[in-house]
Amino acid sequence: MKETQKRRTPMQEASRRSGIALLLAALLLAGARIGVSADGQESPLGGVQGVASEMQNAEMRSAFAQDRARESVTAVYLDGREILVGDCVIRDSITYVPLRKFCNLFADCQFSWNGKTKTATVTADGLTMTVQEGAVYITANGHVYYTVGEVINDNGSLYVPIRPLARTMNLTLSWNASRRCVELSEEGRKSAFVSWANYNKDDLYWLSRIISAESAGEPIEGQIAVGNVVLNRVRSRSYPNTIYGVIFDRKHGTQFSPVPLGTIYREPSASSILAAKMCLEGYTLSEDILFFMNPRIATSNWISKNRPFAFRIGNHDFYR
Repeated sequence: MKETQKRRTPMQEASRRSGIALLLAALLLAGARIGVSADGQESPLGGVQGVASEMQNAEMRSAFAQDRARESVTAVYLDGREILVGDCVIRDSITYVPLRKFCNLFADCQFSWNGKTKTATVTADGLTMTVQEGAVYITANGHVYYTVGEVINDNGSLYVPIRPLARTMNLTLSWNASRRCVELSEEGRKSAFVSWANYNKDDLYWLSRIISAESAGEPIEGQIAVGNVVLNRVRSRSYPNTIYGVIFDRKHGTQFSPVPLGTIYREPSASSILAAKMCLEGYTLSEDILFFMNPRIATSNWISKNRPFAFRIGNHDFYR
């Protein structure tokens, strides 16, 4: 590596510090103590408080530090000015930024950490946001934004994919492929934060129920894909133009088995409500999928014989 490329990334620096952490852990056994959150869990938000061992901190080192080959530092620009220099990272083609530092660029935010649920809460005048370590979504003013990549605790700092944070702050985001950097803009920004969510109640009611009835127990991406099928049909000329209409469509026979079985009327799971909200926010794994089936329990193979296969998630095969 050239001399000009030797600057450590935040994740490389975390790995370097881990050796120091182990030494401090040994000192801790002799009575040394460091600050953590009040419930005895490491706080990834800074301003830590309480007492716990450095050994606990060492055990909580993030996947970033353990898999540095998958990440690289990138640049993020706000209206032409680089921000968070050296702190922005590409991992698996997703740009991550440190939550606290990013939010503090735009508002005087307050941060709290729940060690039991590993959830950060960010508040400001006009903003309430929650970010959970390991989740693939964040909530902001009632909106549920799909992050694609998991929220990661990097040695005590929460790193979050930049796109949902940009939406929270009402920023325009674009990817500059030639420069391999993210470009943000405040142009046309009418308010500091996204307005409070106002989902159509009927759409959310039925979409969450069909997702829950069809894909309970499936990974969140699989639940989103089921919701995508419904919404893709709503947009198709071949199907009714409402969520309710698509679910109860009988033009070519019953479309969804939970309708005749009655499971469509059961209370939806919490994850299906989240998935429905993410779909209603416009997140899609495919704009082409119109069918899905569980090949192990399907009573008909018409879909697999007549429609192009798209992908598989969990127990479901999806088709165009």
